[in-house]
Amino acid sequence: MRQVLDTILSEHTKKSEIIPILQAIQKEYRYLPEEALCYVAKKLHVGEAKIYSIATFYENFSLEPKGKYVIKICDGTACHVRRSIPILEALRKKLGLSEQKKTTDDMLYTVETVSCLGACGLAPVLTVNDKVYPAMTPDSACELIDTLK
Repeated sequence: MRQVLDTILSEHTKKSEIIPILQAIQKEYRYLPEEALCYVAKKLHVGEAKIYSIATFYENFSLEPKGKYVIKICDGTACHVRRSIPILEALRKKLGLSEQKKTTDDMLYTVETVSCLGACGLAPVLTVNDKVYPAMTPDSACELIDTLK
């Protein structure tokens, strides 16, 4: 892990680059491992609390491991009105997940809701690793999971 972190830190050397550093770490590991946060704090000569405050402030950062496929279901107004919740429920049922358990045991899938994906005209939408899938239904969402396997 330290070799990967050292490579990231060689590209971002300033304390003002904490966010890009955390983004690079999350891109590599799909979350922010505690060991990585402590290492970055030490290397940048900043307190661990500062790193953690940034990592926990921004919703896109995760301190929990995520699956290979991160599925974000929009529950903004347009998507909610067009029935995004049944899509969420269908995916949770298919994958054995719940509101508390967001990632499958095999680390393949993470299902999350987001306030808005900015694709209201395509509602209801979900993304898989940031690729947008428009006009989803519970059935089409479950079929999508089958194609990812």
